[in-house]
Amino acid sequence: MFAPRTAGPLCAGVAFLVLWASLTVTRLLPHALPIYLLLGAAGAIWAFLLWFFRDPERSIGPEIVAGADGRVLSVERDGDWLEIRVFMGVTNVHVNRFPLAGRVTRVEEGGHGFAPAYASAASSNVQRRYHLATRLGPVELLQVTGLVARRLVSFVKEGEEHAKGERLGMIVLGSRFDVRLPAERVEALVAPGAITWAGVTPIARELPVR
Repeated sequence: MFAPRTAGPLCAGVAFLVLWASLTVTRLLPHALPIYLLLGAAGAIWAFLLWFFRDPERSIGPEIVAGADGRVLSVERDGDWLEIRVFMGVTNVHVNRFPLAGRVTRVEEGGHGFAPAYASAASSNVQRRYHLATRLGPVELLQVTGLVARRLVSFVKEGEEHAKGERLGMIVLGSRFDVRLPAERVEALVAPGAITWAGVTPIARELPVR
């Protein structure tokens, strides 16, 4: 399945360009080989887009789940937060999901620059921060751009309620997705280097209220 709201118009545009180029070259070139080469290249681009914008259905996992496919960069205590950062590579599915159910209370744009997403300097990159009201209390989700990935896409709006595992948005070409949870209410279930699948991999569990 394509990523919702984004891949359809893009792929339709590519299909139109492929058809237009094919007809143009067929009229202008007397030999078949250049036509075949062009069509082969167009087919490869089309196949890449189909693969790049894939958005598979997922069986939602237990506990608090990962918001992105990728590799865990860090699991750290930051004041009152437990922050889990996941690096998304180019080959990963790029759609982000809600790690737990909640209401979107605020969406903020911030940051500047486009440092490599795996570097510590990426924390100040251009980013989009989602504030959620959840059963645990406030939770923050961050889409962070990278050196190449500079396109943040949102599928949600302020005031909306969403279930765990529902689609939040996507980051085109990968980058980083951070989950910030109330540190006193959760326990991490992953460590740096772990591989995650959005909506499936448990990354933290809720602790009993003290």
